[in-house]
Amino acid sequence: MSKAGAAQSHRPLKNAARLKRKRSQWHSKQVRSRQSFSTIEVCHFFDISKATLYRWERQGLIAMPTRDWRNWRLYTSANIAEIKSLIRRRIGQ
Repeated sequence: MSKAGAAQSHRPLKNAARLKRKRSQWHSKQVRSRQSFSTIEVCHFFDISKATLYRWERQGLIAMPTRDWRNWRLYTSANIAEIKSLIRRRIGQ
C-alpha cells in the first residue's frame, strides 16, 4: 500500500468519531425543534422495534399518533414524552 493509501485509511476513523459527535448534537436539537417524527425515527431515538411501539399503541399504553396524507404515523412531542415516561416506568420496575 502506498503512503497516500495508508494516510487515507486513517481518515475515516477520525471522520467517523467527528460525525458521531455531530449526529448526537443534531439528534438532541432535532428532538427539540421538530413538530413530528416518523415511526422509524422514534424507534431509533429509543432503540425499540416497530413491533414494540405498535404493541404499546394497541395496549393503550401510549396515545395513538396522528396520521399524514399517506396514513403513516406521525409522532408529536407529546407522544415522545409519553414513550419516555413509559420506558422510565418499565426500567424502574
